[in-house]
Amino acid sequence: MRRVLPSMIALSAFEAAGRLGSFSAAAEELFVTQGAISRQIRGLEEHLGTKLFIRLTRRVELTPAGEMYLREIQQALDHVERATVNFKTRESRHSILTISVLPSVASFWLMSRLDSFTQRNPSIETRILTSIRAVDLQANEADVAIRVGALPGKIYDARQPRIDLDMVSNWRGVNAEPLFDDVLVPIVSPRLLDSNHPLNTPEDLLRYPLIHTASRTHAWRDWLGIYGLHEPPGKERIEYGHFFMAIEAARKGQGVALVPSVLISSFSPEELVTPIRSETPSAGSYYLLMLADRAHEPQCAAFCSWIKEQAAHVQAISVPA
Repeated sequence: MRRVLPSMIALSAFEAAGRLGSFSAAAEELFVTQGAISRQIRGLEEHLGTKLFIRLTRRVELTPAGEMYLREIQQALDHVERATVNFKTRESRHSILTISVLPSVASFWLMSRLDSFTQRNPSIETRILTSIRAVDLQANEADVAIRVGALPGKIYDARQPRIDLDMVSNWRGVNAEPLFDDVLVPIVSPRLLDSNHPLNTPEDLLRYPLIHTASRTHAWRDWLGIYGLHEPPGKERIEYGHFFMAIEAARKGQGVALVPSVLISSFSPEELVTPIRSETPSAGSYYLLMLADRAHEPQCAAFCSWIKEQAAHVQAISVPA
């Protein structure tokens, strides 16, 4: 009998939107438009004959039916993903390296450098998976992963900005090679700067709209707290799902964004400036993650050596003040 199944594109859109609680975040993760996500989910709801989401002003929530369907679809997609990864690993582990990386790090840092790894290692084919969720290396989701967060058991200064992200779903057998610190810096379009309201001190920032990022809920509060400052109550809140969106909003002059310095090296002073220097690292760093028993495999060892060289060149502040 012919199977009666929704399209895989619609299921992927639903799973991402349900997991992230946002059509725009799902669109960024899947590299499509928000409208495309909305159309796929609307078609899936028509196929199923029921509503899967409650559409709110700036977010979406799953209906009870949507929650149940999401759990089942995630299990099915996990099974398909594991089967596919395991098959590819068996067939070509010797020459394919799957890298799971944070979307913004992939866009603003890794991709522009990856060609040098390929030139140095022409027999290794790289495949990039972008995600902010905790990676499951034991399930062969990826050979290596780049994530940012706090190491289990490591003590951080209470004044350091928090990182509310889990790097891995299971630390058993995982190696964490440090790459570079996470240093948050305020960035702004020079077009927004007003000579009547100079931006020379952290307190001056409070005169401008502050752009928040949902994946780092406490970033502005913690960063301002270093200087004994607080965002004024009642101040209009601008928020985007990921750093990619916050950087673009800052570039367009919507306000001041607070982002990791590693993400802004490619922008010119005509696009973005860092009006205030910042040297306080967050309570966590960027790490290259892999299973310890795979560290000596040729493609993993080659990538580890290469990316540590690249990370050594990361500057604390990359955009001119």
